Amino acid sequence: MARRKKQIRLDNLKVEAVAAEGKSLARHDGQVVFVKGAVPGDVVDVNITKKRKAFMEGTPIQFHQYSDLRVDAVCDYFGTCGGCKWQHMGYHSQLEFKQQQVQDSLERIAKVELPAVAQIVGSEKTLRYRNKLEFTFSNRKWLTKEQIETEADINRNGLGFHIPGLFDKVVDVDTCHLMEEPTNAVKNAVRAYALDYGLTFFDIREQHGLLRNLMIRMTDHGDVMVLLQFFEPDMEAIEGLMSHLQEKFPEITSLLYVINQKKNDTIFDQEIVVFAGKDHIIETMGDLQFKIGAKSFYQTNSAQAKVLYDHTLDFAGLSQDDLVYDLYTGTGTIANYCANQAKKVIGIEYVEDAIKDAFVNSEVNGITNTDFFAGDMKDVLNDAFVAKHGAPDVIITDPPRAGMHENVVDMILRLSPKKVVYVSCNPATQARDIALMDGQYQVTKVQPVDMFPHTHHVENIVLLELRG
Repeated sequence: MARRKKQIRLDNLKVEAVAAEGKSLARHDGQVVFVKGAVPGDVVDVNITKKRKAFMEGTPIQFHQYSDLRVDAVCDYFGTCGGCKWQHMGYHSQLEFKQQQVQDSLERIAKVELPAVAQIVGSEKTLRYRNKLEFTFSNRKWLTKEQIETEADINRNGLGFHIPGLFDKVVDVDTCHLMEEPTNAVKNAVRAYALDYGLTFFDIREQHGLLRNLMIRMTDHGDVMVLLQFFEPDMEAIEGLMSHLQEKFPEITSLLYVINQKKNDTIFDQEIVVFAGKDHIIETMGDLQFKIGAKSFYQTNSAQAKVLYDHTLDFAGLSQDDLVYDLYTGTGTIANYCANQAKKVIGIEYVEDAIKDAFVNSEVNGITNTDFFAGDMKDVLNDAFVAKHGAPDVIITDPPRAGMHENVVDMILRLSPKKVVYVSCNPATQARDIALMDGQYQVTKVQPVDMFPHTHHVENIVLLELRG
C-alpha cells in the first residue's frame, strides 16, 4: 500500500508581492512560496500543494489578517473560474502591480538601458469591457462539495469556463460580468433549450456529444455575432437550436455554426456556416471600420485597443515617405490605422482568413496604400520578400504571447529599420526579444496599457531606435 505524502502547512506567512499567472508571493525561511488567491498584505496559513528545490506553491487555508488592498469580488464564481484572478484587489492596486511587472521584466530579463517607464493607461471600464467570450459545453460540470453532499441526482451538463488545470470540467456560469448583454441572455437561453430538448453536451474524454462551444462577439454600435460549435452532425437538432436563437434574439446580426469533429476546438481549418444574417460584424475605431469574421483576431477590449493603437502610432512617428512593415497584422487593424500617415504599409499574418479581412478592411475604408500577405512570419519575411517589396523604414510588430521567432528577430536586425515599435501582450517575451536587439537598438520609450482589468495580463509598447 502506497504511503501518503505528509501534508505541509506553513503558518502566518506575510504575502509580499504579486507573481506570475495571478499568484502572489511570500517567503518561508528564505524560500519563495507562490500563493493562489492571496493579495499582498494578507497574513495567511498555507497548505503546500507543490514543493520544488527553488520554490513552493500552495493555497490559503486560513487568513489571520486581510490586506488593505482587498475589495469584495463582484462575481459569484470568483476563486473557481480562473478568468478574473485579481477581482479581489482594488483596480488602482492592479495597475500599480502591472506597471511594476513591465518594469521588472525589462530590467531583469532584457537588462538593457531604459528610459523612465510611462504611467500605465488604465481602462475606463473595468467590467463589461470585452467584445468576445467563448463558453464551453461539458457533461462533467464542476460540483462544489455542498452539491456533492446534498444533491444525489444532479445534472452534470454545464456551459461556462474551464476550471484551471482541469481540461474536462467547466464551472457552469449564469452571469459573467465581462461582456454587455445579450451575452448572458443568449448563453442561458442556449443552455435552457439544450436541457429542455435533451441535447447532449460534449464529453471531451470520450469524444462524443452534440454541443461543444459557444462564441459571442459584439461591437460598440450593436452588431452581435453568435457562433455555435457542434461535434456531431445532427442537422435536425442543430437547425432546431439555431432557429430558436434566431426567433428569440432578433438583435443577432451574424448567426453562425460549425461542425468540428477534431480532437481540439480550434476552427481556423473548419467551414463556418451562416445560418442567418451576415458572416461578419463591423467594429468602428476612430474614422475606420473593421470587418471581423468568426476566425478573425481583434483586440478584445475595443476602447483600449484605440488607446493602444494611438500610442503605437505616436511612437512610430511616421512620415509620408515611410515604408512600414506591420508584422503579425491580424485583420490589418494597425496597418490600416496608420496607413494615411505612411507611404505604404505591408502587413504579414499567419491566419489566411484574417488577411482576407485585412484586404476588405482597406477596401471598405478607401485605403489604397496597403498590401497583405499570409504565412508563417519566419518563412514569409525573407530576402526575396524584401527584395520584391522594399526594405522598411519602420517596423511595427505585435506578436503572440510567445514573442518573435529568433529568425524574425535576426531578419529585423539585418533590415535595420530606423524604428521598431514592439507591441506585446507578454512583457517577459518582449524583454527577451529586446535583449537580442540591444546591440543595434536602444529602448527610448515604454508605455504600458491595461487591456484586461482584474487579470494579471498587461499590454506594453516599446519604441526601439537604431543606435547612431
